[in-house]
Amino acid sequence: MKFFVDTAEIDDIKELNALGIVDGVTTNPSLIAKSGRDILEVTKEICSIVDGPVSAEVVALKADDMIAEGRKLAKIADNIAVKVPLTWDGLKACNVLTNEGHMVNVTLCFSANQALLAAKVGATFISPFIGRLDDLNLDGMELIADIRDIYDNYGYETQILAASIRSANHMSDCAKIGADVATAPPGVIKKMADHVLTDKGLAAFLKDAEKANIKIV
Repeated sequence: MKFFVDTAEIDDIKELNALGIVDGVTTNPSLIAKSGRDILEVTKEICSIVDGPVSAEVVALKADDMIAEGRKLAKIADNIAVKVPLTWDGLKACNVLTNEGHMVNVTLCFSANQALLAAKVGATFISPFIGRLDDLNLDGMELIADIRDIYDNYGYETQILAASIRSANHMSDCAKIGADVATAPPGVIKKMADHVLTDKGLAAFLKDAEKANIKIV
C-alpha cells in the first residue's frame, strides 16, 4: 500500500520523505489555508520534494471552470494530480482532464456508486472518506471493501486512495482490505510506530544494559 501524507506543511513532508515512506502528497483548500501560503507556491515546492503524485484541488463548482483550474494546476509540475469533487460537474471535468493526459483524484466519495462512476470516467484515484463516515455511525472500511470488490470484478485501474484517516488502526485496516493508497496526516503515520510493549521492552533492555555497563561506542 502506498503512503501519501495529507498536509501542506513543508517540514513534515521533508521529514517523512527522508525516511523513504512517502509515495505522494494530498492537499486541499483547508490544508492550504492552514499553511498560510499561496496555493501555487506551496504546491510547486511540494512537487519539488516528492517524486510521486501531489494532489492539488480545484475550487470551482462548474465543469468548465474546474477544467480551466485543473489545466493551470497541472502546469505546476509533471507529478500534479488534479483533485476534483465527486459531483456531476466534477465527473465531467475528470473525463476531460483524464483524456488530456492529466492525473485526476476524485475526492469526497461516500458511496460505491460514486466510486463506480469515477472509475467509468477514468479517474486516476478515487478518495473515499473513512473518518467522516465513521462520524455518522457508518462503516468507512465497509465502503473501502465494496469499492475493492467492484474494481476487482471489472478490472478498473482507478486506484483506491483511502482518505479522512483518523488513526493508525485505519491504516492497517486499509492495508488488509487492499486499498492501493492511504493518505494520512503526519501524526497518524508516526503513530504507526508506537506500541506500549515496545516502550516497555526497550525500557527493560536499557535498564539491564546500564546494570551490566554495556557500551557499544
